[in-house]
Amino acid sequence: MIGVKRDQADGLRALAGLESNAGLRVFAVVGGRTGVGKTCSVINLAAVLAKTGKHVLILDENPRHKDVNTNLGLCARYDLLHVINRDKTLEQVITQGLEGVKVLTVMRGIHSLTKLTLAEQEQLVESFSELSRSIDVVLIDTAMGKASRVVPLILASQQVLIVLSGSGKAITDAYALIKLISQEYARRDFLVLVNKVKSESEARDIFENVAGVAQKNLSVRLEWLGCMLFDEKLQRSSQLCQPVVETFPASGSATGYRQLAEKLMQSDGRWVDNDGVENFMRRLIRTSHLDTAEFTV
Repeated sequence: MIGVKRDQADGLRALAGLESNAGLRVFAVVGGRTGVGKTCSVINLAAVLAKTGKHVLILDENPRHKDVNTNLGLCARYDLLHVINRDKTLEQVITQGLEGVKVLTVMRGIHSLTKLTLAEQEQLVESFSELSRSIDVVLIDTAMGKASRVVPLILASQQVLIVLSGSGKAITDAYALIKLISQEYARRDFLVLVNKVKSESEARDIFENVAGVAQKNLSVRLEWLGCMLFDEKLQRSSQLCQPVVETFPASGSATGYRQLAEKLMQSDGRWVDNDGVENFMRRLIRTSHLDTAEFTV
């Protein structure tokens, strides 16, 4: 019994980041197509991390009617482009639907970064300086899907989390996305979450198949983050515009997201941003000048 309690305590400390390197962690969450549960995963992971005392910023690249705010029953009137144009301050643009979680809509603003002068770039970085003291984790909900683009948000992140479901098309699209990112932008390590499956064994089989092909043909390494099983409570919480960890904390999916969040924070990133969001923004501006490549799956 003592060993069990110690294991639980160790897990909670790890999830709270008490045994991890200090500094900002940045994760780009992507999917090869829509409907795989990417945004739902971002919301629930953010909610779990916030409950452990982490301050989370979600950068939302999705179209307005499919974005994080809509899934939380909110409406964002302004976005990153308003900050870039100096029409609004960052504080006026950010929404907060969950305690400890801030949401910034970035789709229009990201595509304007290449047009900024050096002075405008520094002004934008400076506008994020206040956040550097209050954000521990950035989760990027990318607008990946059919005929989409690999955007600077992925290139500027420390780690890429691929979310795929059990359908054949979703698996094919996820592999196409991994291939594009690895061949065009030299990413060699990916985290993988298998979503909407009936059992862990089914999820493991899907992961092993994709990981084997990716390692053989692309020379990339896929790391198993975990899986989420079909759960009526998760669907119900989405209808209520709330994270399942809030509405049904004892449900299987809530337990699953707590385990996923712990593994996410324990995963080895390529680096840690000791300068916080400011440094991430500088890197984002640099990567925005790289040519992006379209893919059709």
